[in-house]
Amino acid sequence: MEFKNLSLLELRDLINSGKTTSKSIYDYFLERSTKYNPELNAYNTLPSEKNPDNGWNGNVGLGLPIGVKDLFCEKWIRTTASSLMLENFVSPYESTVTDRMKKAGFISFWKTNLDEFAMGGSGENSAFGPTKNPWDPSRIPGGSSSGSAAVVAAGLVPAALGTDTGGSIRQPASMCGVVGFKPGYGRNSRSGVIAMASSLDCPGYFTRTVRDAGLLYEITAGADPMDMTSLTKDTKIDEKIWEKKDLSGIKIGVPKEYFIDGIDLGVRHEIEATIETCRALGATIVDVSLPHTEYGISVYYIICPAEVSSNMGRYDGIRYGHVADGSFNIAKNREEGLGSEVQRRSLVGSYVLSSGFYDAYYKKASAVRELIRDDFTQAFREVDVLLTPTAPTVAWKIWEKWSDPLALYLEDIFTIPASLAGLPGLVVPVGFASPKDDASLELPVGIQIIGPVLGEEKCLLVGNVIEQALKEKIGSKHPKIW
Repeated sequence: MEFKNLSLLELRDLINSGKTTSKSIYDYFLERSTKYNPELNAYNTLPSEKNPDNGWNGNVGLGLPIGVKDLFCEKWIRTTASSLMLENFVSPYESTVTDRMKKAGFISFWKTNLDEFAMGGSGENSAFGPTKNPWDPSRIPGGSSSGSAAVVAAGLVPAALGTDTGGSIRQPASMCGVVGFKPGYGRNSRSGVIAMASSLDCPGYFTRTVRDAGLLYEITAGADPMDMTSLTKDTKIDEKIWEKKDLSGIKIGVPKEYFIDGIDLGVRHEIEATIETCRALGATIVDVSLPHTEYGISVYYIICPAEVSSNMGRYDGIRYGHVADGSFNIAKNREEGLGSEVQRRSLVGSYVLSSGFYDAYYKKASAVRELIRDDFTQAFREVDVLLTPTAPTVAWKIWEKWSDPLALYLEDIFTIPASLAGLPGLVVPVGFASPKDDASLELPVGIQIIGPVLGEEKCLLVGNVIEQALKEKIGSKHPKIW
């Protein structure tokens, strides 16, 4: 039986009806992963590399496999953050998100590749080599959760965990043609997740359907005494939202600042067509303004590196991490153990936090962050959700933008503002567009649905209706690796 195009809920129903078994499903995805990972480089560690029983445990409830971004600590499992600094690190503890996932009956399908320490938006920054896009293995899958997006898109696993700091779930979901869900800041615990920027990091999911994303959200989200920034508000989703077939009574905001010069024409066409679909489904479309959007990139690349510099200070090769030839030379340990992007952000962060520059950069960026947050607050007084592009382009060739960090940073222009405001964001595949270098190729385009604070259910409702309306259009095409 073929399982690669089935959702978590569909697989669960097959098990419950006795038509298949958890072991059969697990073995199916293990075989596909073993077959295709050499081409995609999407996993850092496969179960068979560590366990003689291929990671299978018969006492696991449903036993449905979930890919895990190699940033989530799992007890006695190698967790590398795709860095030479942690290449041999075996975690002595479990992250809250993976613990809740496993207690709900899911199996960790081991670790997926990522940009080193989640720093990057292309999947090229991994110390273990770049992940490839299943739609065209010569192209990037997006990042930083590159491997998680790729394994779901390629049908190597039905769902995967990722993290999103400035777009690291939403952007690769768009470029790989899968659903990507970043709950609002504090909805998922960060305990046991290797930190990049602590006021921005959000664990989330890659799935084949919006409803699967809602399923995982209800399982993992919620207050955690191990993370004092986690929120206590209820995360239960009203089951009635999955029955809704239209968008009557829903007000959708379209921010003018997100439709700027520089968006590929094909991407713009698919996003605008989806907005019209929403109108036809009964939604009220409202033009809104988020005037401080233009400062989002600048603010993010001050605040994020500042927090990076603090979090990366612990990796010195003395307490733990890579040691250069048995050396106690911290500078040498870090030079060898950390890649260029991690070093770049650490240096920038140290600079903006240094004496004489803190007020000029970090303090000012923090103030503008509040203005960005206020823009969203004002917009959500008028509308239920916002619809925007996720990325200005489809996936580009591997190494095409590697030598231009600014060009890579600008790819996050539409995802960063919601991250700065701590808002939930859901990406749903809505169509296909051709890259500028190959008019014959069609690559995925995803639309971003941004909700208000604690507005995860609104995102899921709108996303599910859009997904159902476009099911035939999206389901007619598959990746090369399929």
